Amino acid sequence: MLRPERMSRVSITGAKRVLDDVIETTHDLNLLHVTDYDGAWEGFEPGDPIAGADAAAERLVTVRSLESILDIDGDRDNSGGRVDTDNLADRLERVREAVNDCDDRRDDLRDERRTLDERASAMAPLETLGIDLDLLSGYDSLETSVGQGDEQAVRAALDAAEDIERYETFAEDGVIAVFARPAAGSSDVLEDALVGAEFAAIEVPDAEESPTAYLDDLDDRRAELDRETESVEAELDELREEHGDFLLAAEEQLTIEVEKREIPLAFATTNNAFVAEGWLPTEQFVDLAESLQASVGEHCEVEELERAAYDSSGQVADREPTGPTEPGVGEPETAADGSGNADEQSSGLQPLDDDSESDDSRLEADGGEPSEARRSSSVERSESDGGTETRMGNGEPPVVQKNPKGVRPFELLTKAVGRPSYAEFDPTIILFLTFPLMFGFMIGDVGYGLIYSGIGYWMYTGFDSDTFQRFGAVALAAGISTVVFGVLYGEIFGLHLVSTYLWEGVVGLSHAPIEKGLSPATSYWARTWFVVTALFGVLHLNLAWTFEFIEEYTFHGFADALKETGSWLLALNGLWVFIFSRLFDGSKPDLLFEVFASGEGAAFELGFTGFPSWVGIVGGVAFLVGAGLLVAGPTHELVEIHQVLAHVLSYLRIAAVLLAKAGMAFAVNLLFFGVYATESESGAEWHFALGKMPELNSMYHGHEVIEILGPGLIHQGPLFVALGVLVLIVGHLVVLLLGITSAGIQSIRLEYFEFFTKFYEGSGTTYKPFGYARRFTTDE
Repeated sequence: MLRPERMSRVSITGAKRVLDDVIETTHDLNLLHVTDYDGAWEGFEPGDPIAGADAAAERLVTVRSLESILDIDGDRDNSGGRVDTDNLADRLERVREAVNDCDDRRDDLRDERRTLDERASAMAPLETLGIDLDLLSGYDSLETSVGQGDEQAVRAALDAAEDIERYETFAEDGVIAVFARPAAGSSDVLEDALVGAEFAAIEVPDAEESPTAYLDDLDDRRAELDRETESVEAELDELREEHGDFLLAAEEQLTIEVEKREIPLAFATTNNAFVAEGWLPTEQFVDLAESLQASVGEHCEVEELERAAYDSSGQVADREPTGPTEPGVGEPETAADGSGNADEQSSGLQPLDDDSESDDSRLEADGGEPSEARRSSSVERSESDGGTETRMGNGEPPVVQKNPKGVRPFELLTKAVGRPSYAEFDPTIILFLTFPLMFGFMIGDVGYGLIYSGIGYWMYTGFDSDTFQRFGAVALAAGISTVVFGVLYGEIFGLHLVSTYLWEGVVGLSHAPIEKGLSPATSYWARTWFVVTALFGVLHLNLAWTFEFIEEYTFHGFADALKETGSWLLALNGLWVFIFSRLFDGSKPDLLFEVFASGEGAAFELGFTGFPSWVGIVGGVAFLVGAGLLVAGPTHELVEIHQVLAHVLSYLRIAAVLLAKAGMAFAVNLLFFGVYATESESGAEWHFALGKMPELNSMYHGHEVIEILGPGLIHQGPLFVALGVLVLIVGHLVVLLLGITSAGIQSIRLEYFEFFTKFYEGSGTTYKPFGYARRFTTDE
């Protein structure tokens, strides 16, 4: 769980005559994460796509375009089977013609509809004017113009125009019709005369009826266009039902075909041979080797080059030797001179004996160049640093996260920062344990928890998207945690009904096992939660730096791990041992020594009243040693030594949100039910007036009512009851939503900022094996 699946780098070397068979077999297995050849080997070039790749890619673009037009859902269930590639092109062309014809007709209808909408919008002012359209244009001796503007400004502009002999205007609600007779010998003068006026001309359509009748005609045509569009949409729906499965199957078939035809671009090739390299889970190397052996026999070689561990900088830090995994499946043994020359090695899927023809001879007889291919694909040792240096630019292995099924949804939160690298711990399991814990602790209410759980379950079951399903599972886990803490707190929507009926009525306790500490009599619980959350922060940060310590120890040894990370562990624990010790206890908050003591003010009676002073001295020394190790090691980190205090105190926000959300729910219920206080031995206790509000100074269950904190809307008449119901619903809805934002954001912030930053970078590469999980076709 904490480590990704172990990966091996493998090499496939063979003659080009078996390239197609190797590609088919490797693709069907869907195991090998192929790495691109970087052109580093002399005499080798990236391969060329297999003939037909461009045509298949063009058809794939066509298929996806048709799916977009028909709005085909890729998650739909299919009833089709295998698609015959020979018939695919012809059927695809027929479908393309039918779909494009409908789509073109639909586009034309929509374009005409938009044009009519624009005309109708432009006609509104003319309808206001109320003059028939044939009267607004078409005169021999008059110039006309219709528009919107200021009539006085228009008339002033016309009065000033020397080329206009006479004019007349008709105006209605800012719409103006101008009729003007040009002076003798003049023409086209009206437009120039109105240039400086406040006037926006409107185009008058060539029609004879009134504007109202014209608009009615437009409405009739628009209705006709809508019917025609619906008819075309129905045709497209029929095409979707008829050809939807085929197009999805065709997309799948063509995607696979394009992948297979273009994969040689990632290989190193000569005229007669090829080398492919990549990564796959170590435990599945034998599956790859045996499948290729069954497919092409002795015409290619499969070598497991390394099972490597990498440090956070991407450099090889360790290499596990990879000998033969089982009879008949192995890797070359390096020659005595360390050259790795494949001509002097015994390698391949089948062991060779003295009388057998060498692999080189067999492959060269086929026109291959295996010796040079194997020499180039082998791993070269770097004498300077003892590491391993590859020549295909493979870098860090891709990552396959290895989490149990129930934990996998929380990978969504991990990947929000980044996929874990091959050398890092995968923190998903820690998120699974701590994120719901923090969220549930902060809200701690059965009612809210059931709603969160319901939302999560709805998202998990109601969406096909993997992202939504995972988010729903996270919300469901947070909701369940909220319910559990709600039971422990004894609350449902801020009311202590669970405590009354379960813990007091059934179990026989005097109160719930834990409380939030809002009332004066239980305020010591509030102080306790601040101490508890600080201790949780210490534990959380210890875990983070322990992960980092293990990584440093694994890759660089104990000395580096002690300086790089042991320093932080010593400083963190030393400081907090000192804080919880009796050394200088007069300057420390009393709550540090009260909440776990015994008697009054102790929420958990553990008898702890602080470490002895000498333990505090040890803690202080440990802190100073940790700071000293930072000086000796990563000196630049010494300026951040305050993290061991500040980052732990940051976890106090958990207790703060707990009390804030409890206070908000209390306020909502106070407004609706009302609250009164009674005097008890431990102080004032607050009670919601779920029934009748008792009178001040009266006795209630053996205790005197000393204060009415709020009369409650429910006790003040029908009108106030209706208002109170609104306040109750809206108030709890606000608390519910703020619970998501505050508790969720604060929890994830602590995970990402305080926890992840100590050990996690999230720079891993996604494992993308060469292959395809078929859904709509078969590979028969």
